Amino acid sequence: MNRVLVLLSLIATAVAACRRSPTPAGRLRASADSDSAAFASFFRTARDSADSVLRTPRLITEATVVVFWLRQGDTLDVDQASEASDDLRYYTQQVAPTLKANAIQLVATNAETVYVALPNHKRRAILLSGLDFPYGYLFLDPGSPERILTGVYDDEDLMDELDAYFDLTETKDSAPAAPHVTT
Repeated sequence: MNRVLVLLSLIATAVAACRRSPTPAGRLRASADSDSAAFASFFRTARDSADSVLRTPRLITEATVVVFWLRQGDTLDVDQASEASDDLRYYTQQVAPTLKANAIQLVATNAETVYVALPNHKRRAILLSGLDFPYGYLFLDPGSPERILTGVYDDEDLMDELDAYFDLTETKDSAPAAPHVTT
């Protein structure tokens, strides 16, 4: 019965999404990761953390950026929450093509806990509650320590953080150049 309700909720969300206006005025839509239905609906429901699909804790098995909006965000002033959600969506959409090009998954959650799969069939829990802001980003690469960014980061700062964590920049060969001889 719960699965039927969840399915009906997802269908209703998809229908409602078709009727919404595309983006805030003055902002261009980037080609976000449309492979994840949960991510697509996340920003429509981010400020309503009651969405049961997004409340289910995620299990991360590969390089992933998790965008989170926790229940504590529901207590923010309506204007402040709206602005934070719009900015989070906009800047995430700006970096989504880079994530996709580097095979880094982009997922969303309202859950306070995210699990990372370990090689011995165990899981490591990462708790997102009790942070400076109830929304932000979690960078995960199984086998490495996680990085949590709370609040909103503009696309330039977010790219800097992604580059530092996932090492996205191509490094040139560090072999010394041949000496230049003049006669």
